[in-house]
Formats: sequence, C-alpha cells, structure tokens
Amino acid sequence: MDTQNIKQRFGIIGNSPLLNRAIDIASQVAPTDMSVLITGESGSGKEVFSQIIHQMSARKHGAFIAVNCGAIPEGTIDSELFGHEKGSFTGAHEARKGYFEVANGGTIFLDEVAELPLGTQARLLRILESGEYLRVGSSKVQKTDVRIIAATNVDVYNRVKNGKFREDLYYRLNTVPLRIPALQERKEDIYLLFRKFSADFSDKYRSPALHLEPDAIQILTNYSWPGNVRQLKNIAEQICVLEKDRNVTGQAILNYIPNEAGSNLPMTINAQSKEDFTERDILYKVLFDMKKDMVELKKLVAEIIQHGGNTATVLADNPQYINQLYRDVELPAGQEHAFTIQQPTPSNNNNNNNNNADYFAHEAEEVEESLSLVDKESDLIKKALKKHKGKRKFAAQELGISERTLYRKIKELNL
Repeated sequence: MDTQNIKQRFGIIGNSPLLNRAIDIASQVAPTDMSVLITGESGSGKEVFSQIIHQMSARKHGAFIAVNCGAIPEGTIDSELFGHEKGSFTGAHEARKGYFEVANGGTIFLDEVAELPLGTQARLLRILESGEYLRVGSSKVQKTDVRIIAATNVDVYNRVKNGKFREDLYYRLNTVPLRIPALQERKEDIYLLFRKFSADFSDKYRSPALHLEPDAIQILTNYSWPGNVRQLKNIAEQICVLEKDRNVTGQAILNYIPNEAGSNLPMTINAQSKEDFTERDILYKVLFDMKKDMVELKKLVAEIIQHGGNTATVLADNPQYINQLYRDVELPAGQEHAFTIQQPTPSNNNNNNNNNADYFAHEAEEVEESLSLVDKESDLIKKALKKHKGKRKFAAQELGISERTLYRKIKELNL
C-alpha cells in the first residue's frame, strides 16, 4: 500500500516530506514484530501511527489496546497492566486479567511510556525479553505474545541520564524510532488541515462553509501551534460555531488564537522568529546601517561647509548627529566631553564660503574604507559585545539576531 492510500485509509492530511517519511517508516515496520518507539509533541498524532502499524501487521485481527501510562496512578498501574489475584491488595475482591493477558496475540500501545514507575519498567522489560510476567499477588508465571508500541512527548534519553528511566528498557523499546513532525515543521499542511476540519464541522453543525482571507491564512501559517493538530482542530471548531461572518479575516483569527506575547511559546503571531534570521539578513542589516551612517556623515559635513567651518553653529543645529558620534567614537577615560570639531584656519584672510569649501576639498585626507561585508559584520559584532560587556544575549538583541546565530558567527570570524 502506497503512502497516498495509507493517508486516505487513516484520514491523514498533508504533503510534508517529514510526514511522508514517518508514514513510510510505519508501513515498512508494520509487518514485523519489532518494538517501535514513537516520539513527537503532544497532539501531533502519535496514536494514529500506532493504528497504522497495528492495522498493517499480521496482528490486525487481534486486540489493540491503548494505555495512557501517565493517567493511571502508580499504585494500580501494575494491576492494570499485568492483572491481580483475589485478595492481593485491599479491594481486590476477585481475580482480574491485565491488559497484557487480554491483548494476547494483538498489540498494546503504551502512550506516555516515560511516566512508568521504575518497578513497572522492570516488569515490562521482562515481557519484552521473554514474554513472561506475574500477576500482582501471584507466583505463577504467565506467558503472553504481545507487540508493544510505545510513545512519548519527552526526551526519554534525558530521563535515562537522570535515572528516571531504565537504559536497557529504552534500547529494547527503541528498536525502531519513529518521529512524528510537529505542526510548525509542516507549515504547508496547516491550511489543508484547517480546511478539512472546518468542512467537517460545517457539516456537523449544518452551518455555511468558512472562507479564509489571505491575512488569516498567513496568521494560521505563522503561528507556532504548541498544541499541534489537536489545537488546530479545536480552533477550527470554535470558529465554525462562533464566527457569524463566514469570510474570516486575520483580525477574527486573532480572537481565537492565544496571545503569545506574555507566554513561553516560541514564536509570536505574524512575526519572524529571531531563530529565522540568516546570514543574508545580517548582511542586509550591515548595509542599511552603513548607508544610514554615510547619509548622516554627509549631512554633517555639508552643514560644516555651508556655515564656513563655524562648528559652534553646527553643534547647536545637529545635536542628534553629534550625540551619535559621542556614542560611536571611543574616547579615553575622563575625556568623554573633550570631543570637538576643529575649525580650519586658512592661510589667507578671505573667509567666504567658496574659499572654505576649497580649503576642505584640498585639506581633507581621503581614507579608503574597507567595503568587505565580512569586516563590517565583524566590526558590528565586536562593538555590540563591547557595548554590552561581553554579554551575548544582549549583544544578539542589539544586532537583531538570535544568541545561537551570534555564537556561530563568533566562531566563524574567530572573534
């Protein structure tokens, strides 16, 4: 079965290469009995992929049981998974089969597997290695033939390093890793998913179809979607029910999308993340800053020439340029206010503007400035670091780039 048929069968929407790769891996591993560890953010659709693996396997006629390990209390999870004998604990009025016994010959999907207690992890490892387990309160060894598919939205290896997850169990579960891309990694699919959800809800609630304006599509695409497909589906349902105007504008969309300005979310709506700045953006910034400085310098020189070298008038009329020079030029300690523009003294007594202009033209020493973008970029980074006393976070904010990009540029330029 090809990727497109799998999408149609399981209701998967999207054409992202990352999504297609995940579907391809799931279809290839399905016919085997290998354990699969599915990773991905909450709401990205991990359970759908467990269904793909089960339905395309030889166990498709057996039971499929999905267990949310994080929702079962630690004191009862062993009983839920492995069963218990009558009288094994308070309230055990009769023997009970566990999920591994019920799903014999089928598949168990352990969602949020990283939340399992360490004792339960040891029991699970034994099932993976030999298929054997003990009911709670029993000494009789039970056998089961179950395929285990696990899923988590956290970094399990970090939990291994912190002693919260068994390393041997991690490697047994992670025989085949399957990563589901987050919604913000498949931006080209966001509008397709919204159209599908809005059409479904319009049919369900018998309301007119929605139409998104271009600015609304842009906001949906640029939003970070921390809740992934689940969050997008919920917002589509809200808009279908609550929005009276079926031509939805960007401003209307903002009423349903949470404001990220004061939150810990990674992006802001309708704005470029600092992580998205590239070297081209840095070079553009350098060029624009150079152009601005040159224009201001030309204005200042023109003012000096027009006033016949009268620097007092120029200083009074152009405080913004002079203050900028104070900030940009490094002066010795104690001489911060000693910066002055020297008034030229021509050899003749003719003080007309033409002679002053000729004086500037002949006396000015032409200095060839480096036009290398790499040099300008290096100078800007050095100035920003010196201004903020080596603090990269603030230097990066000053430059308009991310701290990670600044660190990379420092290494590249050997600063």
